[in-house]
Amino acid sequence: MNNITVIGARTMGNGIAHVFAQYGFNVVLFDISAPALDKALVTIHKNFDRMIEKEKITEADKSNAISRLSTSTTLSEAVKKADLVVEAATENLDIKLNLFKELDQLTLPTCILATNTSSISITKIAGVTNRPDKVIGMHFMNPVPVMKLVEVIRGYSTSDHVCHQIFSLAQRLYKVPVEVNDYPGFIANRILMPMINEAIYSLYEGVANVEEIDTIMKLGMAHPMGPLQLADFIGLDVCLAILKVIHDGFGNPKYAPCPLLINMVNSKKLGVKTKEGFYQYMDDPKMVIVSPKFKNS
Repeated sequence: MNNITVIGARTMGNGIAHVFAQYGFNVVLFDISAPALDKALVTIHKNFDRMIEKEKITEADKSNAISRLSTSTTLSEAVKKADLVVEAATENLDIKLNLFKELDQLTLPTCILATNTSSISITKIAGVTNRPDKVIGMHFMNPVPVMKLVEVIRGYSTSDHVCHQIFSLAQRLYKVPVEVNDYPGFIANRILMPMINEAIYSLYEGVANVEEIDTIMKLGMAHPMGPLQLADFIGLDVCLAILKVIHDGFGNPKYAPCPLLINMVNSKKLGVKTKEGFYQYMDDPKMVIVSPKFKNS
């Protein structure tokens, strides 16, 4: 398995393309937007340069990795030789179902179709293909070049052989694969998102302010980042989408998204990507202040 196609050039997609290219795979990064691909390449170059500065790789390593990476805005061309497709498109069920229907028609019969979804049912996605045994979840963590975990999610029909292949592949990327079964939110987000949601509820109900909530979780629970700032980094729209999937999947009110989160998403205050969420983000990444909306809360 040497030819990898990554679908989607945003944060997760460009990170996944980066690590595959770094460890010797031929990678095609696909996106319908040429500017998104250009931006992804700039990000990948910067991330490699950061690794060179930290003496984790050499200039030659970067050069070799970049030489193995190409981009495309034509899906049929991007996937025609793929041994594995890793989809990292928007966390939207309809988009993913339509995409996997198309991938099923365009790829080689032997090609494994993986999704980086953080919460959507692998079984449901596999159900629109004629190869449900070759559909699997491969959930990388952000930032992909740094984080070691890959959550490997088996759909109802995913074969043992495909699961073993993905485990082996993740290990070739120097990641740690962990197998979970296909239930809403899997494990990472089934535990993480209710914690973030509870932190937002604590702010919404006036129990404590933004910095106090994050400080308590950092110092008291040894979390490297507080839940509100983490939500900003994930994207508040993404957090809301995942919570909706979990809430709909289990029908349990404990997963219901906090009204404050819903209002913030409706107001387009999505966190880092819009430079304001629970915090404000300046051009200097080290300059982070509590959003004016919450300073007197």
